[in-house]
Amino acid sequence: MPATRTLTADAEFEADFEADAPPPRRRLGLTLALLAFAQLIISIDYNIVYVALPEIGYGLGFSAQNLQWVISAYAVAFGGFLLLGGRASDLFGPRRMFALGLALYAASSLLGGLATSPGTLIAARAVQGIGGAFLFPATLTLVSTSFAEGRERNRAFAVWGTAGGSGMILGSLLGGVLTDAFGWESVFYVNVPLAGAAAVLAFWLISPDSPRTKARSFDLLGALTSTVGVTAVVFALVQGPESGWTSPPVVAAAITGALLLAAFIMLERRSPDPLLPLRLFRNRNLGVGATVTFLFMGSFGTLLYFLTVYFQGVHGYDALTTGLAFLVPMVAIAIGSQSAGRLATRYGIRPILALSLVIGGAGAAILGATMAVDASYAALIPGLIIMGVGQGAAYTLMFGAAAVGVQAEDQGIASGVASTSQQIGGAVGLALLVAVANSGLEGLNDEALRAATTDGLRTAVFIAAAGIVATAMTALALRKPSGETVKDHPPNQSPIQ
Repeated sequence: MPATRTLTADAEFEADFEADAPPPRRRLGLTLALLAFAQLIISIDYNIVYVALPEIGYGLGFSAQNLQWVISAYAVAFGGFLLLGGRASDLFGPRRMFALGLALYAASSLLGGLATSPGTLIAARAVQGIGGAFLFPATLTLVSTSFAEGRERNRAFAVWGTAGGSGMILGSLLGGVLTDAFGWESVFYVNVPLAGAAAVLAFWLISPDSPRTKARSFDLLGALTSTVGVTAVVFALVQGPESGWTSPPVVAAAITGALLLAAFIMLERRSPDPLLPLRLFRNRNLGVGATVTFLFMGSFGTLLYFLTVYFQGVHGYDALTTGLAFLVPMVAIAIGSQSAGRLATRYGIRPILALSLVIGGAGAAILGATMAVDASYAALIPGLIIMGVGQGAAYTLMFGAAAVGVQAEDQGIASGVASTSQQIGGAVGLALLVAVANSGLEGLNDEALRAATTDGLRTAVFIAAAGIVATAMTALALRKPSGETVKDHPPNQSPIQ
């Protein structure tokens, strides 16, 4: 009697898909397409809800004070769970966490579309954020570990970065089209088939996860302190501009977050198998890369918001027209993303990343100089193009730079560190620059308000441009890790030069 093998239900499910998987080379291309598609879903979800907010508020009876939590619930949950999501990818496998994140996206999007009360919708948005916190590090890990370092990985990050950079703008356009045609519920329903299909395809296209090492344990105390601590800090940063920085909830959240993160660092120093091994920061590129993502989102990441306010508040564009206005920078971002991979392969990540940021900063400065109450859209195009090219190229390279020299078993948590810095940087930058942009608007109306709004937005964009240049200077601190074997590069040429 032939020997038989007993499979778990999960293994049987995966085996059924893998039996019909395409050939390795073709599967690798399809895998990259799936990873880029997942990144597109995450990026679109950042902004697709913005243009639907007025209809959501009217349809579900949100108060003016609570409506912001349709956005904030997602941001707080996403930022708070990223370290946990990154380490879960290392411990349980990036393919499993990739599928889990997409499944959470699909389920929470369905719940959001069916919501009949503010509380239900806010809860759905929080679950979407948790799904993103598991999906984003898993996607980064799969890009970093599925493609050989050098030319192959640079090209993979170019495709991934194109999806991520363009998706943030595409979300505004898609949100306007769907809301006008089908109502606010459609901005949630659209995710259900997309995320659901991607979750199923993961078991067919992505290579199986390696068996879990039994010697490794899950750092429960580290997970609790880091997740609650980062969540509290992000809550304070998001709520501060709305409630006031000295309001009791904001102060309490900031103090709680700081204490829990201090406790987290102490726990990680003593843990035999920490959630975040502090030894990772001996790799200079991870620390520099995390700083670059923080500064990038604190500067570049705010510009989409200020452009939206400028188009709608100063020029009176409706949601659909605003979305169409972002087509020019979206194309520029795609061009920058695709160019970055090829240039980084030839010249190294560090010089191309720094150059991309300098170009983006120059574009932002040109954009700020052309912003005026009576400026035509055509006058903005040069700044939008130059800024978009730099933004797309930098977004493509900065996560890859943070991952250079990190071992495969730590790629998930390294991705979590970089993406947590990204989330906190975006919250800090937006809070500070919104305060700058809105100063001096009290008591104004009509033309005086439009003029003062334009002045405030212009100042914020100039400060963001300076921040982008500071990010470029920070990127110059990247270096090639000692003892690294470089693949797919000419002799004496490293991925970071």
